[in-house]
Amino acid sequence: MGSPSPYDRATAHRLEESFVRLHPVAAALASSVLLASPVRAESSTPSVAEAARAVADPAAYVNPFVGTAPGGTDFGHGGGAGNTFPGASAALGGVQWSPDTVTHQHGGYAYKDNRIRGFSLTHISGAGCDDYGNVPFMPLTGRPDPDPAARHATFSHANEQASPGSYGVTFDNGIRTQIAATQRSGIARFTYPADDARPAGLTVDAGRAFNKATGDITISTRTLSGYTDSGAFCGSTNRYRLYFHAVFDQPFAHAEHLDGKASGAYVSFAPGTHTVTARVGVSFVDLDGARRNATAEQGSSSYDSVQQATRDRWNEWLGRIAVTGGTETQRRVFYTALYHALLHPSAFSDTDGRYRGMDGQVHHTRAGHVQYANFSGWDVYRSQVQLLALLAPHEASDVARSILEQGLQAGYFDRWTLANGGTRVMVGDPLPAMAAAIHAFGGTDFDAAALLRTAVAGRTDDRQRPGHELYDTLGYIPAGTKGVWGTASTTLEYAVADGALARLAGRLGDTGTQAALARAAGNWRHLFNPASGYLQPRSADGSWPAFTPAQRTDYVEGNAAQYTWMVPQELPALFTAMGGDTAVASRLDTFFTELNAGADKPYAYLGNEPSFGTPWAYDYAGRPDRTQDTVRRALTTLFADRPDGLVGNDDLGAMSSWAVWASLGMYPQVPGSPQLALASPLFPTVTVHRGNGVTLKVLAPDASAARSRVRSLNLDGRPVGSPFLPSSFVARGGVLRFRLTSP
Repeated sequence: MGSPSPYDRATAHRLEESFVRLHPVAAALASSVLLASPVRAESSTPSVAEAARAVADPAAYVNPFVGTAPGGTDFGHGGGAGNTFPGASAALGGVQWSPDTVTHQHGGYAYKDNRIRGFSLTHISGAGCDDYGNVPFMPLTGRPDPDPAARHATFSHANEQASPGSYGVTFDNGIRTQIAATQRSGIARFTYPADDARPAGLTVDAGRAFNKATGDITISTRTLSGYTDSGAFCGSTNRYRLYFHAVFDQPFAHAEHLDGKASGAYVSFAPGTHTVTARVGVSFVDLDGARRNATAEQGSSSYDSVQQATRDRWNEWLGRIAVTGGTETQRRVFYTALYHALLHPSAFSDTDGRYRGMDGQVHHTRAGHVQYANFSGWDVYRSQVQLLALLAPHEASDVARSILEQGLQAGYFDRWTLANGGTRVMVGDPLPAMAAAIHAFGGTDFDAAALLRTAVAGRTDDRQRPGHELYDTLGYIPAGTKGVWGTASTTLEYAVADGALARLAGRLGDTGTQAALARAAGNWRHLFNPASGYLQPRSADGSWPAFTPAQRTDYVEGNAAQYTWMVPQELPALFTAMGGDTAVASRLDTFFTELNAGADKPYAYLGNEPSFGTPWAYDYAGRPDRTQDTVRRALTTLFADRPDGLVGNDDLGAMSSWAVWASLGMYPQVPGSPQLALASPLFPTVTVHRGNGVTLKVLAPDASAARSRVRSLNLDGRPVGSPFLPSSFVARGGVLRFRLTSP
């Protein structure tokens, strides 16, 4: 696998894909014969020596500050930072209690600023627009400054700590804040300086969030409860209401509404009070839900107990990928990426199963299941949900179930949903593709047939697929079509989604729907101009407008050169149209002259999602050695263990999931398929525990940052003759053995 491929197009993948185009039933037969042959089982139990080298406390390798400072150029798509937050969150948590700096950066925290203006209860990690930042708490001594703009405190990063599930900082004025979180609640311990004679106090503001907010707070003897209304993510009309209930372990000596407004509160405690603990529950249903959530998840546990329990749970999640070897920095980059990839989607239902649906009504989940929210569809359908399904099929099934419920309640599938509303942000039809990918990776505990029916019906809904009439009749959306953002990109995204749904239909035995969707998945062909060799915008009469490879017109957050490779569902057919593998490999070499060039140059833009799959395209052109080199170059140069360690928005774990897959040396290139394209692993030993009893093991004794070339590979003792793993690998598990060398 380390040199130009001898197997070329005679791989199982290509045969399977060509059969899909010809006949769905034949495709299924080809898959069973070519990809599911018996293999010899090998022990996947680590030796004593390997176990001794395995990371015992992966949470210790997580740096939550990664992504809080710009690591790349701001190309106009949400800034040049990861837009992450350093605060406390559980895995897939509905509470992300985190500091907000005066200088605003999407995510709420700008590492360069030494001023904190509050600790708000909710955040989204990595988005390119603002939302949440609800109900900030701010400890202080004495009364709040009359000027709201002056209500902040300075600090030094030397006095700040963050780890999975908790955050702490000591202000320059001596006040220390420590925060820990469970899925639907948080606990904070405020420690005030003993030498300050002013009363210990704090403010809570339900009328403030990252976007315009209103709210109401009721003050009792030791509780603050109420709600906040906010929304408008990315300028949308999305709105939500969040309820909160805070219980303090000390009674208030003084309490009043902040600035005379019912939306805020200022409270202080008796003289001599130096430590105050607050428990806060949240709910998108009602106040009772907020109270119950905190009680159910915390009880009377101490701050230290809650913090430790959440960290232990994080170690369970992070430990599902156990690595040995590598450098300290490599392990920190890896586990930080895995951590960020597991922050979202967010638990949305209460502990009693209630949640507010997309129709505004209160619904109930089945016992043992969770409704999730915050789906950054356009970003995460490519690799983040596949990683979640690989590690946690049960939770991923609930994510797919949540997507279905959203579609049924709203009457269509939105593209980017926040809380219980759609935003219509970005393009394509990503939520059904997310569910199809989850199903492919073993998250099957949801009504996949209902999902497919609802998704197919939504293909003719203007809310779900703007421009669908033209897409279905012409096979593409003509350049300049009103009401459609980025006609070329949207056409390609619809085709990707159709390919993912076709594969889902095939697994469900619905061959008629599979065939129809597989034909639609080929609609990229209508945009391929043989004269230029690019996928480019096309007029309604079939003519080709003036064009350059670097043009952004009719593309979304990218250009023609970048989107030309975005046909993951049919790369072999695309490469045939381009003139064959040799020509394609040469074009890819030129394309990767730069790894993160932005949208104005005809090179790769790996700081944004449309380029994510392109390094793996070499595998389909018979040059897996170039995939190995390019993936390793991207992994080791674009990701770092520093606040500026991400070169683009993390987009709810999308970019971080790419780094995790790259470290494993494999990637879910084809949406809706469990097949994995191969590069080379970074660590000598990786053991993936899928959460359902299945174990995947990757052994590469010679692995290092410099050794990216694969000399040989076997799966369970049998040689692997292509740069793709059989579709059965994810479901069955097994042992991969790499022999690596330097380029």
